[in-house]
Amino acid sequence: MVPNNYLVERVAAQTAPLLPAHSSVLVGLSGGVDSVVLLHMLHKLAARYSWQLSALHVHHGISRNADAWAEFCAGLCDRHHIPLRIEHVDIAPLRSHGIEAAARKLRLAAFNRQPCDFVALAHHADDQAETLLLQLLRGSGVRGASAMPMLALRAGSPALLRPLLLCSRREILDYAAAHGLQWIEDESNTNDSYPRNFLRHRVMPLLDQHFPAYRDTLGRSAQHFAEAGDLLDELANQDAGQAMDGNAMQLAALRELSPARARNLLRYFLHAQGAIMPQRIHLEEMLRQLCEARQDAAVNVRCGDHQVRRYRDKVYLLPVATELDHDFVLPWQGEAILDWPPLATRLHFSFTTGAGVSLQKLQRGTLTLRLRKGAETLRPHPAAANRTLKNLLQQHHIPPWQRERLPLLFCGEELVCVVGLVIDAEYQALETEDGVLVSCE
Repeated sequence: MVPNNYLVERVAAQTAPLLPAHSSVLVGLSGGVDSVVLLHMLHKLAARYSWQLSALHVHHGISRNADAWAEFCAGLCDRHHIPLRIEHVDIAPLRSHGIEAAARKLRLAAFNRQPCDFVALAHHADDQAETLLLQLLRGSGVRGASAMPMLALRAGSPALLRPLLLCSRREILDYAAAHGLQWIEDESNTNDSYPRNFLRHRVMPLLDQHFPAYRDTLGRSAQHFAEAGDLLDELANQDAGQAMDGNAMQLAALRELSPARARNLLRYFLHAQGAIMPQRIHLEEMLRQLCEARQDAAVNVRCGDHQVRRYRDKVYLLPVATELDHDFVLPWQGEAILDWPPLATRLHFSFTTGAGVSLQKLQRGTLTLRLRKGAETLRPHPAAANRTLKNLLQQHHIPPWQRERLPLLFCGEELVCVVGLVIDAEYQALETEDGVLVSCE
């Protein structure tokens, strides 16, 4: 075997068992040497293993050279007849996270949207070592220190594959030189003010002098951390028992554990819902409020783009709510489906007989969907007296953060129903009447 092909065969031996024949593989192509080498290797292997190869370039618009990088990637893929998609993203709304973190988050979101089986990323052994050190310097726990797996399966999104993870940066550069490959250089890679660049240019060369095998040893450490993380997840799963319920968890599951196991279970719950991992001091404060705040306290702890809430001895993890416009009004003109932005959900209208809201009585006035403003009343059945909406929502155990966002159907100025919950007796369809059932998705 010629030396130039050694690295390709090594990558093939590690990657082929993970990718079934006819898999669609999309390469994250920045135009840098790592992703150019990855594209070149997978292009060589695609025909052998019947993979369907394509590429994606994420245009961040940060550098003045961003357009030129996109053109370079387009030309490279065109020469090899590889389909390329270019996605433009706006980093401005996420700048508070830091440029590196914001760009990484937007890239991952772009990869998640792609119609493919696998997204191939060009992370290599040096990246793995740098990532582990960065995580340790940030005080990350076992899960953070486990760094990057070669294959990450993700429900509802393409799997992430890192074919070069066991290759060094030097091997990648040698491969590029041997095959006469061209690539672009991101000027930000020389900026030592970025933590990763500081490690790469200042710290790693010193480690290489005294510990030349550091890539392998740190890689093994990352694998040990990953195994420990899996064991902690197994323990958390056992501790949770039957306490998990979608985006909620029974508070008793936390209260019955030792502090260390309670923190582990709370981390597991947050991670399972896609929240960022809080620092330990933040996690401990979250746990204290959840377990010790008085029964009627409105616990609400921010966790990145999520909020942790407590209601009726359950812990909830929810996206941070958008600002509410109490004057929001949505006309209903017979549509089967309507978007309801206050709850980020959809309303479904299905027509039936002898149930739901009487269609005949709805002809009395204009039909609109609105939000609570206070003092609304409703009679839940013919023999009942009028009840305040506040009382009805409490009786049905609707969490406080949902009460202001529930859709209310009005006919003219009369409250007809709280969607999916209760219909005013005056508007309930009789056994022989045509009706409409309204529900939230």
